Amino acid sequence: MKNYIYILVFSLNFIFYSCTDVIDVDVPDAPPRLVVEASMDWIKGTDGNEQTIKLSTSTPYFENLQESPVSGALVKVVNDSDLTEFIFTDQNNGTYTTSNFVPTIGQSYTLEIQYDNEIYRATETMTAVTDITEVFQSRENGFDKNALEVNIEWNDPADIENFYLTKFKRRGDLLQTLFDLKDEFTDGNRMTIFYEKLKDDDSGETEFQPGDVVDIYLHGISEQYYNYIKLLIQQSGGPGGPFSTTPAEIKGNCINISNPDNYAFGYFRLTEVDKKVYIFE
Repeated sequence: MKNYIYILVFSLNFIFYSCTDVIDVDVPDAPPRLVVEASMDWIKGTDGNEQTIKLSTSTPYFENLQESPVSGALVKVVNDSDLTEFIFTDQNNGTYTTSNFVPTIGQSYTLEIQYDNEIYRATETMTAVTDITEVFQSRENGFDKNALEVNIEWNDPADIENFYLTKFKRRGDLLQTLFDLKDEFTDGNRMTIFYEKLKDDDSGETEFQPGDVVDIYLHGISEQYYNYIKLLIQQSGGPGGPFSTTPAEIKGNCINISNPDNYAFGYFRLTEVDKKVYIFE
C-alpha cells in the first residue's frame, strides 16, 4: 500500500513562493485482525458481577481510525476450577456483557471467543492488590515546582513479587494516564507515585487547578500483563508518528487455536482494583 503526503514549503521575501514535494511512504499492508479488550476489573467494595468485553478489528494506519466493532461472536469466560461458564451477551455494537460474573482472588479463568469460524482462547489469574493508604496533593515532586500534583501511597506486601498498573484521569479530559510499576527494589516498603499535568498550548492541556476531580485506580496485575502493558505504554508515548522507528508488533495472550497465524491483538486480564477520587483544594 502506498500513501502520499504533501509538504507545502513557503518562502517570504516580499513575494510568496511555494513548491510541492511528494514523499512516497511505503507502509506494510496487513489483513484485519481481531482486537480483544477484555479487562475484567474487580473494584474493591463491589461484587464485580458486571463485566464488559469489547471486540473490534484492526484497521490500516492511514485509513479512517474509527473503530470497526465486531458483532456476532460467541464469548464466554470459564472458571478453570469448577468449569462454571459466564456467557457474555452480544450488544450488537462490539461490546459483550454479563451481570453474573463471580471473581475470586487467585482463581484462573479462560476466555473463549468464537468468531468467523475460528476459536480464540486466553487464560489469566485474578490478581489481588493492596489498598491505597493515602492520597494528597503537593507541588515539589514534579518538573514544574509551581504546578499541582496528586500523590498516592500504599504499602507493598513483603516477600511477594508484586506488579502494579496505576491510572489517573481528570474528569473532563479525553485520555487517561498509565504508569506500570513492580516491587523489584521496593519489596515490603511504602510506595509512592505522583501525577502532574503540564501546560501544553498546542494540545490545549492545562495544569491541575483547585476544584479539579481526578479518578485514581491502582491495579494488581500479573507479571505477563506487566510486560505487555509496559511495552504498550512505551510505544504509545513515543514521538515521531509514521516517520519514527517502526514499533515492534505487540501480541497479547489471546491465541487463535484454529489458525495460529491469524493471531489476535489485545489482552485478557483479571485484576483487583482500588479506586480513589481526589478533589484538588
